[in-house]
Amino acid sequence: MTSIRTECVAEVLWELKKIDKLATYTEVAGRAGFKPGVEGKTLAGCLDTIRRDWPHLQWWRAIPDDCTFKKDCEHLKTLEGAGVAFVPSKGRKTIVTFAEPEAVLYLWEETAVGAATAS
Repeated sequence: MTSIRTECVAEVLWELKKIDKLATYTEVAGRAGFKPGVEGKTLAGCLDTIRRDWPHLQWWRAIPDDCTFKKDCEHLKTLEGAGVAFVPSKGRKTIVTFAEPEAVLYLWEETAVGAATAS
């Protein structure tokens, strides 16, 4: 059984898939009506459930707030497979970041999806 938070995150991932964009953990969690948790752990738990139960929702569209990835991680490989370009992070040999973050990241300007259901 999935949580209400996970269902709200699933809705947000569906929105991102439709517009072919990515969003940070904080943006995704905020849009879903909650905080991402320390180091994004609350959101990461939701993403683990989504990966397992609804892989078509493209869990990889939610990215860490610092927009950095280890060179050998699955998340990076999936994003590269989707055509996202990366550049080495300054002073860090094993870390990369987005080549053009403004081209791939999305910011919502309206109220959260989960906030409407919480009131």
